[in-house]
Amino acid sequence: MRIERSARVDGLLFVAAMATLMWLSEILDAILPANLDAYGIAPRSDEGLTGVLLSPFLHGGFGHLISNTVPFLAMGAVIALGGLRRVLAVTAIVAAISGAGTWLIAPAATVHIGASGVVFGYAAYLLVRGLFSRDLVHLGVGLIVGAAWGGALLSSLLPQEGISWQGHLFGAVGGVVAARVLARARRGAPPV
Repeated sequence: MRIERSARVDGLLFVAAMATLMWLSEILDAILPANLDAYGIAPRSDEGLTGVLLSPFLHGGFGHLISNTVPFLAMGAVIALGGLRRVLAVTAIVAAISGAGTWLIAPAATVHIGASGVVFGYAAYLLVRGLFSRDLVHLGVGLIVGAAWGGALLSSLLPQEGISWQGHLFGAVGGVVAARVLARARRGAPPV
């Protein structure tokens, strides 16, 4: 399946637009008296459900934002080379599963923010996509992602103070689900 150049460019623009929104949100949070981070995922509360959509755009400071922006842009760009529809589908699946999983199992009276669930989802998608697609290029990309980010990914799944390991875990689950569903759709089988 050949991806048109314009679809790749549109995919890259989508990733860049998401990163831009993350940065604009953090800049606004820094200069406005309102605390935008309060709109993150608040587990098992009705208000916290909006955080499932908003949390990837909210960060606990510029250090947190930078640590998510670099891998988000790198891995998002690789996925975007598959076209706009591909990066939209992966992002939607990963963000939904990461956010919903965090909302379901994270401790009550906490708020979870950041794009790391999406980053973990992107990484897991790239790691396992080749297993489902049976494509040598995809397998090679998975090996590169594993070598470059594997240690950081594994260590961030361990419970640590101030780190939403639930978002990381469910982001990774979302990445595997996206790889499986999209590989089946590509081969012409009905998606699971």
